[in-house]
Amino acid sequence: MPGLRIVLAEDAVLLREGLVGLLDRFGHQVVASVGDAEALVAAVREHEPDIVVADVRMPPGYSDEGLRAALALRAERPGLAVLVLSQYVEQTYAAELLDGGGSGGIGYLLKDRVGDVSEFAGAVERVAAGHTVVDPEVVRQLLGRRRDPLARLTPREREVLALVAEGRSNAAIARTLVVTEAAVSKHIAGILAKLDLPPAGDDHRRVLAVLAYLRG
Repeated sequence: MPGLRIVLAEDAVLLREGLVGLLDRFGHQVVASVGDAEALVAAVREHEPDIVVADVRMPPGYSDEGLRAALALRAERPGLAVLVLSQYVEQTYAAELLDGGGSGGIGYLLKDRVGDVSEFAGAVERVAAGHTVVDPEVVRQLLGRRRDPLARLTPREREVLALVAEGRSNAAIARTLVVTEAAVSKHIAGILAKLDLPPAGDDHRRVLAVLAYLRG
């Protein structure tokens, strides 16, 4: 993917500077690097980036200021791609982000995921391209919380569902599981049927539909 223009919001200076360097290594430009939600809003309005990468908890209250700012910015610019980072699994925050509307890509990752630099950079690029990316740990907890009708899924279908929720394409899932794309398509059709969800035409709606059902 061509170099992205990114606004980064993270109050921890060392992590913020590390993310700037990491994204630069992958050919992207951090056009603004800020430490609070108010500065995030101002930076996005000034620079009009391709994607925002923001911590959920930011000054002054260290509750959900980063998330609120991201949702407000998407309300202003529905096509803005947003990837939020969280220290812990916060299912309510993930649900709010997914339900927040807008046509741009969205993502919710745990900060631990940053340690795998290639995976993190790939998530940024997938969100910027319009996909939905949800941390595998969030998916795991959602899967564990809802036993019925997920109990009807086979172990392979659960693997496929988790990869779908990460924003992976059918081709990427096939490579990961070492199966054919036709097999992946068959698994996805089976998952949607067992969850009483109509097949969707694009990956974004597909992930939102599955996660909306899991949250129910």
